[in-house]
Amino acid sequence: MKKLVAVGLTGVLLAGLLAGCGAKGGDSKKEGEDSKVVKVAASATPHAEILEEAKPLLKEKGYELDIKVFDDYVQPNEVVESGDFDANYFQHTPYLESFNEEKGTHLVVAGEIHYEPFGIYPGTKKSLDEIAEGDKIAVPNDTTNEARALLLLQDNGIITLKKDAGLEATVNDIEENPHNVEIVELEAAQVARVVDEAAYVVLNGNYALEAGYSVGKDALAYEKSDSEAAKTYVNIIAVKKGNEEQKGIKALVEVLKSDEIKKFIEEKYDGAVIPFE
Repeated sequence: MKKLVAVGLTGVLLAGLLAGCGAKGGDSKKEGEDSKVVKVAASATPHAEILEEAKPLLKEKGYELDIKVFDDYVQPNEVVESGDFDANYFQHTPYLESFNEEKGTHLVVAGEIHYEPFGIYPGTKKSLDEIAEGDKIAVPNDTTNEARALLLLQDNGIITLKKDAGLEATVNDIEENPHNVEIVELEAAQVARVVDEAAYVVLNGNYALEAGYSVGKDALAYEKSDSEAAKTYVNIIAVKKGNEEQKGIKALVEVLKSDEIKKFIEEKYDGAVIPFE
C-alpha cells in the first residue's frame, strides 16, 4: 500500500514539474480542436479498404488520412475515447451503445456509411417461388442474427412475426406460417454447410462470402437499405462526444458518403457491402 501511495505522489510531482516546464503532449490535441491529420482506427475488411480509397478524396479537402488496422473490437473504441485517434470505423450503433454502457465511454455516431446485408440463399430450392409445405430454412441461432434472419423472411412473405418482436425476434415470435416452414437454428458458421439439406439458408455477409456466395448474384433476397435491420446495423464513423463537428471529421464523413466511394463499394464488394443512403 505504501509503495502505491509513493508511486502516486511521484506521478503527481512529475506531472507538476512537466507542467511548470511547459511540457507538451506530442501529437495529442485538445478535444474539439481541428487538425489536418485525421487518425482513424478500423477493421481490415471492408473498412480499411474503403478508407484507403477515400484518402486522395480527403486530401483534396486539405486533410491527411492516417489509418491503423485493428483485429479486435475493443481497442478501436478505447483509442478514440483516450484521444489517441480521432475516429473509428468498424462497428454499428447497437455495439457502440453497449460498449459505452459497459465501459463508461462517451462515443457517438458521426456518420452512417454502409451496411452488410443478410441474404436468403438457395439450398435445394433455387427460387423463393418454389417454397412448399414443410420446407426447412436454416438460420443463425444467436440473438441478433436470428432476429435479422426472421425479419428478412417476414419481409419476403414467408412468415409473419408478432407486432413488437423487432430486433429481438425468435422462432417463438412467429405468428403466421402459411407454408409451415421449419426454421432450423444453427450456429452462424454452420448454416452454409446445410445447403444440401435445407430448402433455403439465411446468411450474413461475411459467412456468405466465405461460402463462395456473391450477394449480388446469388442471394434470392437481401436486406434493403430501408429495412429495420439495415437502419439499425449500419456501420458508422464513431468519435468521442464533442468531436462530431470537427471539420476533419465532417470532411471524412462527406467523402465516405460521396458518389465516388459509393461506386467503389458497389463495384468491389458485389452486394456484400452496400452504401447506406
